[in-house]
Amino acid sequence: MKRYEVVVIVKSDLNEEDITALIDRCQAIITDRKGVIAKVDKWGKRRLAYEINKQKDGFYFLIDCAGDGPIISELERNFKIDDRILKFMTVKREGAVTREGMDQEVAAAEVKRTQIRIESDPSGANREEKPSSDVKPQRISFKKTDAKEQAPVRGE
Repeated sequence: MKRYEVVVIVKSDLNEEDITALIDRCQAIITDRKGVIAKVDKWGKRRLAYEINKQKDGFYFLIDCAGDGPIISELERNFKIDDRILKFMTVKREGAVTREGMDQEVAAAEVKRTQIRIESDPSGANREEKPSSDVKPQRISFKKTDAKEQAPVRGE
């Protein structure tokens, strides 16, 4: 078994039920052929870099899975047939291919993301506020000069 990530872009005008049904069908293809799904992540509606089939927006989702080559071949065959799918890309990646190993990787990634959020702390709770009365705005003035004054003179 090998580890794969599949990113799919579908038409943005699909409703939530259609997108969920499409994702469920992809999961069924993988699990019926004894593949393992680590995670399914809906990225949401995004602006496309360029128009695809006269579409400017698309709904993105990612499937992280492990399986054999025929599983991915069947997934890609279904993607090519379905008119609702604008683009897809499958990437082979390194990593665990068992369910337990994949769960551990996902948990470790979540812990790392949580630590980064805590360190960045966008709420500003750890920042010290300075009183605004001590800070005075400075006025900057520019002098207008002639081009002759700035140009170097030959012979000097």
